[in-house]
Amino acid sequence: MSSFLTLAIVQNALELGFVYALVALALYLSYSVLNIADLSTDGCFVLGCAVGATVALAGHPVLALFAAMGAGVVSGFVTAFLQTRLGVQSILAGIIVNTGLYTVNIAAMGFSSNLNLFTVDTLFTRFAALLRGTPLEGWGGLILAAGITLLATLALRLFLGTRLGLSIRATGDNADMVRSSSINPAFTITVGLCISGALTALSGAVLAQYQKTCDVNLGTGMVTIALASLIIGETLLSWAGPRARMLAPVVGSVVYRFIMAIALRLNLPAECLKLVSAIIVAVAIAAPRLRQLAALQKRKMAAAGARRARAAKGGDAGC
Repeated sequence: MSSFLTLAIVQNALELGFVYALVALALYLSYSVLNIADLSTDGCFVLGCAVGATVALAGHPVLALFAAMGAGVVSGFVTAFLQTRLGVQSILAGIIVNTGLYTVNIAAMGFSSNLNLFTVDTLFTRFAALLRGTPLEGWGGLILAAGITLLATLALRLFLGTRLGLSIRATGDNADMVRSSSINPAFTITVGLCISGALTALSGAVLAQYQKTCDVNLGTGMVTIALASLIIGETLLSWAGPRARMLAPVVGSVVYRFIMAIALRLNLPAECLKLVSAIIVAVAIAAPRLRQLAALQKRKMAAAGARRARAAKGGDAGC
């Protein structure tokens, strides 16, 4: 095990798992709570990465996170506006925003396809410097990524417990009921998608400072990765209560990164990683149905065994 998955690989998988968990958390809000398929995730992730990298290059790594979240809020607002005010279907609205964000992201990066932050300080380099000479030296990246993600998870959990948060959850369950209760579902959808966009953009900004680079194509397939992480986490924590299930996106993201790390250790070609992601999503989505089929087959086998036992008992009685 130690030769197959080294400590460095495990640490890197955990760090990336926590960074990308913010996107899964955003998808939890839009997909699981609001029941909206937001396909603007790919572009919004790059938007946060681009804005965060640009502000960090200006020497403000902390402000970069808040600037990226603000950009994500605008992206979420535009997506919600198309749905709630212009009557565009959620899937089409996400595609439209995602397409438009490509140009916006290029502009945010100074009309360059990539940026690098190797010459500037980031949150991760500063935090690593604080831990230098302590027993936690070398673990700064994991501590910082986990801290940001868990803080965002806690904030979202507390928000969903407020009156507005409960209204957002009710909107996802039954928008007509919410409307009859004098709550404007257009407003709750807008707030939910704005928060979802902020979390997605935050993930991009954190990743930009973590790997010290930003590329305009970095978000390709991000919605698939986030969906896989979310479903994996919800499957693993299906037994847990509502509060514990808030950690499903985080747990699923970490597990997904470990699966990808194992795939890389198996020397799979880089071109196959997208196929691996698609298979993971398919298996994760089909897992509940597969469990039902397995339980049904088990009951059938038990019933067949009982019939055989009764038949054998009847035959013995006849003798």
